Amino acid sequence: MIESIIVEIRAGVGGEEAALFAKDLFRMYSKFAQKQGWGMQVLDLKESDLGGIKEVTFELKGENVYQKMQWEGGVHRVQRVPKTEKTGRIHTSTATVAVLRKPKVEDNIIINPNDLEIDYYKASGPGGQYVNKRMTAVRIKHLPTGIVVTCQTERSLQQNKESALEILKAKLLEKKEMENLEKLTKERREQIGWAKRAEKIRTYNFPQDRVTDHRIKKNFHDIEEIMDGNLEKIISTLEKSYSFPKS
Repeated sequence: MIESIIVEIRAGVGGEEAALFAKDLFRMYSKFAQKQGWGMQVLDLKESDLGGIKEVTFELKGENVYQKMQWEGGVHRVQRVPKTEKTGRIHTSTATVAVLRKPKVEDNIIINPNDLEIDYYKASGPGGQYVNKRMTAVRIKHLPTGIVVTCQTERSLQQNKESALEILKAKLLEKKEMENLEKLTKERREQIGWAKRAEKIRTYNFPQDRVTDHRIKKNFHDIEEIMDGNLEKIISTLEKSYSFPKS
C-alpha cells in the first residue's frame, strides 16, 4: 500500500558528536529509503557548525513505508570514538527519531486558522548564516496544543507553509493516537505502546561492531553495512518478533 510518513531526527545528548550521529542516522534512512524505492523530500534541516545535523524533518512516500519505519521511533544511542576525540576515548551520544503517519481523509484532522500563530523568517545554513535574503522560512505554532513546526528547505514561502502545515497535521494525528492509546485496556496498551514511546530502542556500538535492539534483546553485526542503509534484517526480525494487533 502506498502511504506517506514524516520522520524527525534530532541530536540528543553529546554535543557535536550527537549532531554527527544524527547526520549518520539521516544518511542511513536515506539509503534505506533508496533501496526500498521510496520517494524522499527534506522539509526542514538545521545543521551544526561542524557539519552535523541538529534537527532534520523529511517525508517518505512509498509501498508499506509506515509498516517498516514504525519500528524506528525512539532514542538511538551510539558508542564510538568521535572524530574530534584526540585521546581515543569512547563517547556515548544519543539522537531521537520520531515517525509520524501523515493523515488520510478519514483521519479528519481539521485545523482552525485562528488557532495558528505564523512567523516568517530567512532560511539559514550552518552556524545560522543566512543563505536566503528573502523571508521564505515558516514557523507555525498551534496555540491549543503548543506544538511548533518549522520548514525552510523550499525557495517558495507558500511551499514551506504548506509543508509546515502537513507536519503539524501529522503531529496532531500522533497526539490524537496517543490519547486514544491511553483509553485502551492495559494489555492492549502494553502490546502496542512501546513503539510510540520516546525510550532507548537501539545502541550502535562501533568498537564491538554491534547493533543492539533493546526491545527484542538481539544483537546484529556488520555495523558499517547497517549504517549504509541495510536495515532489512533488523526490521524483518522486529516484524517476526512482534506484530501489532489489528484495530
